[in-house]
Amino acid sequence: MAASEGTADDSLYPIAVLIDELRNEDVQLRLNSIKKLSTISLALGVERTRSELIPFLTDTIYDEDEVLLALAEQLGAFTPLVGGPEYVHCLLPPLESLATVEETVVRDKAVESLRKVCEEHSPEHLETHFLPLVKRLAVGDWFTSRTSACGLFSVAYPRLSVATKAELRSHFRSLCQDDTPMVRRAAAGKLGEFARVVEVEYLKTDLIPMFVTLAQDEQDSVRLLAVEACVSMAGLLPQEDTELLVMPTLRQAAEDKSWRVRYMVADRFIDLQKAVGPDITKNDLVSAFQSLLKDVEAEVRAAAAGKVRDFCQNVDPSVQEAVIMNNVLPCVKELVSDGNQHVKSALAGVIMGLSPILGKDNTVTHLLPLFLSQLKDECPEVRLNIISNLDCVNEVIGIQQLSQSLLPAIVELAEDSKWRVRLAIIEYMPLLAGQLGVDFFNQSLSKLCMTWLVDHVYAIREAATNNLRKLVEKFGPEWAAQNVLPKINAMSRDGNYLHRMTCLACINVVGEVCGRELTTKTLLPTVLAMANDNVPNVRFNVAKTLQIIGPHIDKESLHTQVKGVLDRLNDDSDTDVKYFASEALIEHGLA
Repeated sequence: MAASEGTADDSLYPIAVLIDELRNEDVQLRLNSIKKLSTISLALGVERTRSELIPFLTDTIYDEDEVLLALAEQLGAFTPLVGGPEYVHCLLPPLESLATVEETVVRDKAVESLRKVCEEHSPEHLETHFLPLVKRLAVGDWFTSRTSACGLFSVAYPRLSVATKAELRSHFRSLCQDDTPMVRRAAAGKLGEFARVVEVEYLKTDLIPMFVTLAQDEQDSVRLLAVEACVSMAGLLPQEDTELLVMPTLRQAAEDKSWRVRYMVADRFIDLQKAVGPDITKNDLVSAFQSLLKDVEAEVRAAAAGKVRDFCQNVDPSVQEAVIMNNVLPCVKELVSDGNQHVKSALAGVIMGLSPILGKDNTVTHLLPLFLSQLKDECPEVRLNIISNLDCVNEVIGIQQLSQSLLPAIVELAEDSKWRVRLAIIEYMPLLAGQLGVDFFNQSLSKLCMTWLVDHVYAIREAATNNLRKLVEKFGPEWAAQNVLPKINAMSRDGNYLHRMTCLACINVVGEVCGRELTTKTLLPTVLAMANDNVPNVRFNVAKTLQIIGPHIDKESLHTQVKGVLDRLNDDSDTDVKYFASEALIEHGLA
């Protein structure tokens, strides 16, 4: 690399610059250099990339983690730059070194790139180049290399010879029994992935014993990852083998002494249910699900509560109602009054979904009292979750049975002291409007929607404005003319200039959906009257509004009414007002 010695060979210059930047004390310069590797490689050509650049990178892997992370990522896409799949094995040395570093994110990215590179190998090169790398990592002195090895077995295994496959399974077994918990964790995390590519006979003879060992590990961080493998195992085996080989371990996991393992079972319960099938669900998982719903730890109860609807939907239809009524519903009734708000909130998000499964009579008798109880819950999230899922119940029993208890809960949420709670209920208002019908809405909720427009929090006023548009879309221009526009017009004369600004914001969004006639006859006069406002902010918003609603005003009114007002605003003393007025004149061809 003699660029610094003044040689005339310009082709050496890119690699010389790279070396200089990689040695620079500034981390950002080194990082930028790594990110330009593909450009440098193209300048060097494939042969010199293989013979100079890759060895140089391999020898200089010592740096800040962010630089190494960028290098690991770059090398994953380097196959074309080294000459294609035939030469891809030359990328293995630097990636192998990166797969052994201490920083987890760098190792993970190196493994990700190695997995990409593995797919580019021919079967011959896989055996001669990639497989030795996997073995070296799997028996490395440092736990870092052994954890990285776990992520490479599944990509290499399918294309190897029978003898080599047996050797690979043996290495994986050793990793499952490693002295270091972090290696066993990595093996447990990749066991399910490995199981999907291993032949069924070896799955039973080799991998199931590994799974059982990991599921009984002394470290709960290993045991909980074995639950993930359980999903894959159960989905790959015939039902009788699942019952015999997997279910005993799953039963143990559901009752594990560590709440984190039980939480993982609860979190993956629906995947497990689908994997084991309806018969095992009926015989085994129903009782396990009951236990999780009654768990002493709130995190486990919350995870299980959030799965109630999906679990019940996936139960065999022949026993579905009986299972819900006898096994699930008693637990649900207890959870409605649970001491932990996260549990109640998780349940409230899914409990309405039981209504279509159980039908009208059971919903009215058993579920309705629970819904009404949750609508009165002190936790706003619980009430919001119930209200947001009302459509499920509406389809089964009709909204009228809920409306009397629903209204007080909605009003309370609409006036909640936390503005984020008020914001959430605004977002559900169009949904509620459709469910309750126009008459009930006008009578009970219309006033709330207008109150939000003058809320002291800007985000609430903005959301309330968008809410009006959705309501007009739902109920139509006639409804708007009677119920909305008079109140918007009244706001234009409000003493608070922020409320007058909100009035203009409402006209901006409602004008689009009210139709040309209503916009011209009712909204336009209001906007034009506000052009004389003594607050410049209001006047320039008038100009912006005229620009926005112009396409929804008839041409004659644009020329006879709008042009004169915009011309006057174009001569305004305030610069912003003049700018927006000028923009509006140009936009509508009135300049």
